[in-house]
Amino acid sequence: MHRYPIYSAAQLAHSSYKADTHPSVAPRIARSLDQGDVQAHLLDNGVLLIPGSNSVMDYLKFNLRVLWIAGKKYAVKDAVSEKGASGTIWHQGFLRHAKVIYDWVEAGGTKPTYIIGHSLGAAATQVLTKSWAVPGIGFAAPRPRKARGPVKHDKLCLLINRDDDPVTKLPFSFNHMGQVHRARAARSSFGPDHHMKHYKAVVKEEQGKGRLGPSWPA
Repeated sequence: MHRYPIYSAAQLAHSSYKADTHPSVAPRIARSLDQGDVQAHLLDNGVLLIPGSNSVMDYLKFNLRVLWIAGKKYAVKDAVSEKGASGTIWHQGFLRHAKVIYDWVEAGGTKPTYIIGHSLGAAATQVLTKSWAVPGIGFAAPRPRKARGPVKHDKLCLLINRDDDPVTKLPFSFNHMGQVHRARAARSSFGPDHHMKHYKAVVKEEQGKGRLGPSWPA
């Protein structure tokens, strides 16, 4: 099973917002998806990189209120759920977002060996690690799953959530999938701590204190 250094995953997630022009990421992009509110990059090493929203205000303004998928508007809040192909009940907006990525990858014929996502991308990471039974890491992950308790392949997914990031507690009536590492940063301020650069910092802090391992899966 493919393993990936956690800090390197955080660096990639940070770079995903400018992947097309980033000097170390752009040359490695095999294919890119940009369809409305859905973006993803499949790298030449099999890593599927999924950006999301890099600030709390972006998340609240765009993700909770307006999420356009295939010409339809979804609200990412405590509302409609939908059953996925595996029978798992997911939040409808997150599931539809993940399905656009899934269909795009499947159409290309090359499946990912690893998935890395941030924010909305971390919601998709939870769905897609289960869909393909591959490992993945989500940073600043919201809650996409309706039910509690373990499900098949949930041990493949690691979520790294700062305890001062309100997005990780939304939507309120849903749940995370996989293993959640709750990181407590030495410094925090409400709002900006959803940004991926703050997740890079807290990963380094947690690893330095021995609370987070070097790679995932461990």
